[in-house]
Parts: sequence; structure tokens; C-alpha cells
Amino acid sequence: MSFDFVDYKKDFPLLMQQDVAYLDSAATAQRPASVLRAEKEFYEQANANPLRGLYELGVEATDRYEAARERVRKFLNARSDAEIIFTRNTTESINLVAYSYALNNIHAGDEIVITIMEHHSNMLPWQMVARQTGAKLVYLECEKDGSLPDEKLEAVIGPKVKLAAIGHVSNVLGCVNPVEKVIELVHRNGGVVLVDAAQSAPHMKVDVQTLDADFVAFSGHKLMAPMGIGVLYGKEKLLDAMPPFTRDGAVYAELPHKFEAGTVNAGGAVALAAAIDYLESVGLENVHAQEHALTRYAYEGMKKIPCVNILGSDDPDKHCGILSFTVDGVHPHDIATILDSCHVDVRAGHHCAQPLLAYLGVRSCARASLAFYNTTADIDRFLAALGGVRKEMGYAE
Repeated sequence: MSFDFVDYKKDFPLLMQQDVAYLDSAATAQRPASVLRAEKEFYEQANANPLRGLYELGVEATDRYEAARERVRKFLNARSDAEIIFTRNTTESINLVAYSYALNNIHAGDEIVITIMEHHSNMLPWQMVARQTGAKLVYLECEKDGSLPDEKLEAVIGPKVKLAAIGHVSNVLGCVNPVEKVIELVHRNGGVVLVDAAQSAPHMKVDVQTLDADFVAFSGHKLMAPMGIGVLYGKEKLLDAMPPFTRDGAVYAELPHKFEAGTVNAGGAVALAAAIDYLESVGLENVHAQEHALTRYAYEGMKKIPCVNILGSDDPDKHCGILSFTVDGVHPHDIATILDSCHVDVRAGHHCAQPLLAYLGVRSCARASLAFYNTTADIDRFLAALGGVRKEMGYAE
């Protein structure tokens, strides 16, 4: 290949210590040393309960926690720190919007739009809201390659749509969805849009002001931060009007703290800020270029292996590092087990996206998901192991 790859693996302790081709970054990313060090340093140097203690150590913990919020604000280009809510993960962020915004603003006769591609965490909450409010849940069906043509969007998103929830990037097909068009159409009729950026924030610029998104959710652990820290961005006027998960009659704190009850994950927030620092030191344009080249390299290699079927677009540039696939006659769990014996880590199952797989006529599939810290050697190991799967299962070929 003509692309000049950079080896980032040296920055990731686990990848340096273990002989593994890790191809499951869509599930959770590996952590660079700088992120692990940032969390460790918080607990060694500033471990106190933020937002409570008035003593010096408590103030230091609060300052580091709020500095992390400012770092996330800058990363998303939000207008105010008040628009950044720390949660546990994308799922909790979406649930917060469903319970606090939707149940108070969606009514019988309204419509909620989601795509057939959504992860269960961006589907089940809206099913609940529809049941409890009497609203209608409308599914946008994609083309087989994952695309959502304008005519489909315009046919479904009409004046009754008061909320749309859409994944920025599909966790199965890797396609980038036209969130800008969805936001334009929904706003035209006075509705709001939540963007699930779990699979996009680690790989591309998510500028909430440019998108004009009302809510954006993502998880830290997919962006090389620790597990247990997530983010909800919301426009301040919407968040300000939303009640937190507390009993009636309470006096709420100001934004953003009214949504962060109890002891917060300050160490995780600090490490998330360090992950953003690391990601931006690499450069999102470099991340995109390297992942783009690795995906094309893997896609072209998979296409040469008989009986391997790649889901989604025939264009490798439209997979955003995600290659879901089946092998004729072999269950995805067997695929993953055989690859694991060769120290290749891929995911197998329905990927919390059963409606999409049913729509595609596939019961389950395997998924290789790449990150910029992968190498062509990782892909070569994957392709060699994948090429031997059917032989391992007893097929004569």
C-alpha cells in the first residue's frame, strides 16, 4: 500500500504487552499510557469528593473535575460548560433524555423517529416513551448498504415528528448517517434531535454547533477513556427546563450539576480529558486517514477469501472502521472462537442491533472493528486466520 502508516501501538501498554490483534474497538477502545497515568495521578494527588469539601484537597478535586468538563466542551464546541453533563455512558445519557425530556414533552399523537439501524440503547427508551405517552414510534428503514436517501427521510419526517434519535455511525454497518439532514427536517417542524455519537466521537469531529444537534451522547470508553464515564451534551435552554431524577419538591442545583447527583466519577472525567488530549495530539485527520487506509486494506483482503460476506456498502470508504461479516456455513460464535485461537479479537452476535440484522436477513454476524492504533500486521493476522475458518470447521476447500 502507498499509505505511510504510523505505528501508534507503542502508546498502548496492553497492546505492547500482549500478542494480540485487537479488532474490537467499536465495543471498547484500548487506553494509551497517558490516560492510565491521568487517572492514577488524580487518585494519588487530588482524591477527595468534588463539589463538596471546602478544604484544599476538595477544592483541587473540584477544579480538576470542572477542568475536564471544559475540555469536553471545547472538544464538542459547545457554547457553555453548563451544556456538558457527565454520565456513566451513552446508554445513561440517552435514558436521561428519554425520562427527563421526552416523558415531559412528547404527547399522544406525536411521532418519534428512529432508524432500523439503532443500537438497542437508542431504541428501547423510545419504545418506552411511546408506550407511556401514546406517541407513535416510526422506524426509518435504510437501504441494504445502510444509506438513508433524502426521499426516505422526507417521506417519514413530517409535522408530527417531535423527536428523532439517530446514531451518527452504525455499529454494525459502519455507515455515517445523514444527521444534518435529519436535524434540518425535524427542526423545520419544531422537534428536537438526539445524536448517538458513541461510534463517531472517537473517529471524527463532532461539532454540536455546526450540527445544531439538540442532544449528543457518547461514551468515554470508546474514546480511550476508562469505563464508567460518559457525556450528554444538551442545548442549555432544553437542559434548564428538564427535571433531574429526584423526588418532587426538591430544590435543584444549577446546570450542569442538577443531573450529577451523588459522588461523581471525577477520576474518569479527568482521564476522559486526557483521552481527548491524546486523540487531538494524534489529530483527528490522521486518525481518519489511518483508519480509512486500514479498513480498505482489510476489506480488499476479505473480498479475496471465498465464502466471506461483508455486510453493508461495497465501498470500503463507507465503513468507518467497521467490517461486519458472515462466513458461509459457519456460526459467528465459531468464527470468533477460531480467530481467538490465533490471537485475533473480533466480536460475534447480534451487536445489540437485532432489528437491523433481521431486516438484512442475517441472524447474527461477526464484526472486526479497527482503530488507528492497529497495524497492517494485525490485519494480515486476521486475514490469515479468517481464511482458515472453514477448513477448521471441516469443509474441504
